[in-house]
Amino acid sequence: MASGSRRRRSRRRPVLYAAVASVVLVTGTAATTVYVKAQAHDATALVSKAAETKGGAVSAASPSPSPSPSPGVDRDALLAKAVRAVADGHDGRVSVAVLDVTGGTGAAYASGEGTYDTASIVKVDVLAALLLQAQDDGRALTAQEKTYATAMIENSDNAATTALWDAIGRADGLGAANERLGLSGTTGGDGPLWGLTQTTAADQLTLLRQVFGVGDSELSAASRAYVQELMGNVESDQAWGVSAAGSPGAALKNGWLQRSTTGLWDINSVGRVTADGRQYLVAVVSDGSATKDAGISLVEAVANAAVAVVSDAG
Repeated sequence: MASGSRRRRSRRRPVLYAAVASVVLVTGTAATTVYVKAQAHDATALVSKAAETKGGAVSAASPSPSPSPSPGVDRDALLAKAVRAVADGHDGRVSVAVLDVTGGTGAAYASGEGTYDTASIVKVDVLAALLLQAQDDGRALTAQEKTYATAMIENSDNAATTALWDAIGRADGLGAANERLGLSGTTGGDGPLWGLTQTTAADQLTLLRQVFGVGDSELSAASRAYVQELMGNVESDQAWGVSAAGSPGAALKNGWLQRSTTGLWDINSVGRVTADGRQYLVAVVSDGSATKDAGISLVEAVANAAVAVVSDAG
């Protein structure tokens, strides 16, 4: 959740730091085994040919039509098996929601009940609320608001976030926007504590649908394009997370927060990725990681498993 100075951006694919895991995904009579292998600070994801994720850069254009997903496949059950495998040994919780934008297939999994701290992923929600308020007033964002928004999303700057959190009316303003956006399980943090906003993976997927215009959206085309541009331009050292499930060029926002009461980490990642020419919206939230790197490993492995489950190849 910390702020960072601007760095030269690169589009190299983030690496995984997860432990070795084997995930067996059963679709009809065929079984696909997804292997996620990694070592700290120097890792390469190994995925079997049938579930390998690769492809071109993210495109803002509408995805091309594709065949409907196979009937009778319980992808929620497949996702549960996949996530349990890669999360084996994790003492905290993890939740994921994924949508294949191209094919329309989705799945969700939560390892426990309740909501999660957003940490810095709330910054996308704050910007959406600001844009809705500006739309209602029939105005564009001011130069100062744009400066804050850029720092908030691209650099994850906390001071800029606090300024916009106050501008939208803090939790009340966020709640009013979320009612329109369709987020029913998200509650703004108390007072200035925007990072302790509570949310679910399902709500974060709903927000991504609004931001990327999948279905009806309260955000105008101009507002959506603005958020997408900022999410596609985050600092290179913050481009981990759901981006591991696709090719370079993901549009995303991550959140990380070490809780002072336990010393454990909240690690979250939300965004849009492209794999094998197909677009996916992915939201992963987690808590209870012993280190930041361990949390990143978990989130990336879960994102990879989720995309494999909902893809036609999985």
